[in-house]
Amino acid sequence: MSDVYVIGTDMIRFGRFPEKKVEDIGAEAALMALDDAGLGVRDMQALYCGNLFQANAMVGQRILQEIGQTGIPVTNTANACATGATALRGAWMSIKAGVYDLVLVVGVEQLGKAGLLGGAGGGGGIPKEGLLGSGLMPAVFAEAGMEHARKYGTTFEQFAKVSVKNHRHSTRNPKSMYRNETPLEMVMGAEMIAYPNTKLMCSVNVDGSAAAVLASEKKAKQLGLKRAVKVKASILTSDRFTQRDFTMPDVNTCTREAAKKAYEMSGVGPDDINLIELHDCFATAEILHYENLGICKDGDAGRLIDEKQTYLGGRIPVNVSGGLLSKGHPLGATGIANIYEVTTHLRGEAGKRQVQGARHGLTHVIGLGSACAIHVLEKVAS
Repeated sequence: MSDVYVIGTDMIRFGRFPEKKVEDIGAEAALMALDDAGLGVRDMQALYCGNLFQANAMVGQRILQEIGQTGIPVTNTANACATGATALRGAWMSIKAGVYDLVLVVGVEQLGKAGLLGGAGGGGGIPKEGLLGSGLMPAVFAEAGMEHARKYGTTFEQFAKVSVKNHRHSTRNPKSMYRNETPLEMVMGAEMIAYPNTKLMCSVNVDGSAAAVLASEKKAKQLGLKRAVKVKASILTSDRFTQRDFTMPDVNTCTREAAKKAYEMSGVGPDDINLIELHDCFATAEILHYENLGICKDGDAGRLIDEKQTYLGGRIPVNVSGGLLSKGHPLGATGIANIYEVTTHLRGEAGKRQVQGARHGLTHVIGLGSACAIHVLEKVAS
């Protein structure tokens, strides 16, 4: 089986573009990624497209109508917040299997000001999950944060510090929706959405797109490996059935299983990872995922943020892009935007936010329902 490489990737600056169609936004990132690879759409053998809110509308084909219809197969993917990463994994698998040598992957979403996102389309009757409280995501991750606080004493201030960090990181990222510092007092004093998450501790609904060109090892070598980044692991999980409280979903289990498999597949461990782009849909989520991804022991996540170990310049920088809290969270694009961010650092091209000496990076997204996608990327030795 062939190794797989990212040989081109880019993303638009996330924002709100009510005057554009979703295929226009997706086409923009697709062309940018192709340019980054030094290739054209005629070189692509397949397209994998991730989009959630228009999942029945053949968004991938509509993007090709904008950039060039060459007759290639198109696979459209929807998998909650893991949509873009799932599309990327499909492309990775097709190359790994020897079916293609060059594949274009696009993730795109047009959310605008979508409000408080929640579960939908699950059918009628009494749901198997979420019998108490709310199926809205702020409530789900508020409950998860409070459970962490109950078990380990995590404080409101520690959760809020995640938002302070990610907003600070975003000031160095020209592609972030917001590029404003938010001092701790501002974060804690903002409008309360669902305790302990204030408005500034919730991810930003935006429009956005990101794209990547994946290549087999043979093709990457033909084109030159100077800026290529190897995909060391690509993992997708869903939750196992467990005997547990059905009142609220467990936001930890599928990440823990995915992380274990990703480290096994890649042959690297948490201590080898130099930067992480993880799913900080809420500030509470980032704290939980420190432990789920194994970068600290259970109960130590609050100490990590207190000691600024996950800041740029710290032991293991997390969400140097600004994360979903500041860069924004266009659902179908997020997983590929994470790939763009980590690839940029491994290439040494991240400018003011560069994680120095980065050799391994990890991307993580989770969609409740459930799906977790983790990718481990490696810098190619020069």
